[in-house]
Amino acid sequence: MRSTLTDIAREAGVSAATVDRVLNNRPGVRARTREVVLEMAQRLGYIAESPNGASLRPIPGEIIRLDFALPAGTNSFIKMLHRHIEAQALARPDLDVYIATIEGFNPDRLARLLQDLRGQTQGVGVIALDHPTVREAIRSLSANDVKVVTIASDILHVPRVAYIGIDNRAAGRLAGYLLNRFMGSGRPGKVALFAGSLSYRGHEEREMGFRHILTEESPNLEIVEMREMLDDREKAYSEASALLERHPDLAAIYNVGAGNTGIARALKERGRAQSMVFLGHEATDGTKELLLDGTLDAVIDQNPRVEAREALNILTHAVRGLPYELHQPRLQVIFKENIPEI
Repeated sequence: MRSTLTDIAREAGVSAATVDRVLNNRPGVRARTREVVLEMAQRLGYIAESPNGASLRPIPGEIIRLDFALPAGTNSFIKMLHRHIEAQALARPDLDVYIATIEGFNPDRLARLLQDLRGQTQGVGVIALDHPTVREAIRSLSANDVKVVTIASDILHVPRVAYIGIDNRAAGRLAGYLLNRFMGSGRPGKVALFAGSLSYRGHEEREMGFRHILTEESPNLEIVEMREMLDDREKAYSEASALLERHPDLAAIYNVGAGNTGIARALKERGRAQSMVFLGHEATDGTKELLLDGTLDAVIDQNPRVEAREALNILTHAVRGLPYELHQPRLQVIFKENIPEI
């Protein structure tokens, strides 16, 4: 006896009306629900198997589920990216977007989150730690036809759709060029580096670019320390305070990641805010204030609004099997005189 719509609805755990919409290719059904209904209809013999086991593509008007995995903490740039993804997703009725935040720089925790998204989502955007467990989780998602993009910090040798972000090695070289100009040609001095975590390939690439250009063009500048702050402003404050005690003649700081306000607090408490060359990243409310009061000399920005837009667009097109021309954010140096609207 042939199965009915009611049988399919009961086995799939949905309403008969949802089954009717799926089987008649009507819009308004989530992609994962559509797949469950079609698989159950095939299993019960209501419709034939898909030819050659071809995956079921979303149809026009169908809601696409996307997920984002972002680090938690006090990183103002990440919070801005989070807000831009949420705001732009709200303007997209074709998308159902979820954002999860990961506490701490724990690759295993991130890998578990990514693994749990298998079968739940069609596309994932991730600021990913470059670690074997995370790479394997991304490979597993891709093997299950989940489209993946990396944001702000890339991972190589994984089946991602695209990397969305600046050239971080070029950003580090740009910071080194700026530092050399601020310091003055041939002037000797000690320089300290701060990073959120070198588990991020992007932070590692910035450090690499910075070191290379100083070696090439500024042999008079000596990098005395490299400190990781885990993108926490309080840890940045304590690390900077200890650094200034150890090196009272320190001439410059380049902060690869977040925590600029913590470093600035340590500089101000010791009366070094105006005498120290201080370079950082991202145009946020906090760095805007530090540029205006002269504590920060310049920041290198990567525009989270553009990254959010491109992540949503490229994932949506990849899920639908459509081509898309990616528009990467531009490297932009922000000084006191050209602070953009944030």
